[in-house]
Amino acid sequence: DIVSGGIDTTTVALEWTMSEILRNPHVASKLREEIESAVGKHRMVTESDVASMEYLHCVVKESLRLHPSSPFIFGHKSSKTCIVGAQEFVIPPKTILMINVWAIGRDPAIWEDPLAFKPERFIGK
Repeated sequence: DIVSGGIDTTTVALEWTMSEILRNPHVASKLREEIESAVGKHRMVTESDVASMEYLHCVVKESLRLHPSSPFIFGHKSSKTCIVGAQEFVIPPKTILMINVWAIGRDPAIWEDPLAFKPERFIGK
């Protein structure tokens, strides 16, 4: 069901993000500082405030890197023969492709210290 799929992925992303914030007190402190700097202590955060919160965006990106809501992307089909990578892996036409987002997010060839929760890696990106 398309509606529950959209709700479920959002719920999973929020749960993992909150879990990582709770497991990393230094991240919670930096987020608190950013929120207090952006809105003060006497009003609620609004949607328009969120756009200026760079560290919050980094926290969400890092959470999605480690805990993607959909660990696999399915449904892509090659339209013609493709040759991929240095090893020249051949993908025949009409092959259904799957991308392992979970593995990409934890690949040490791509990420330094890939299993660590480090929102700072996304600052300025």
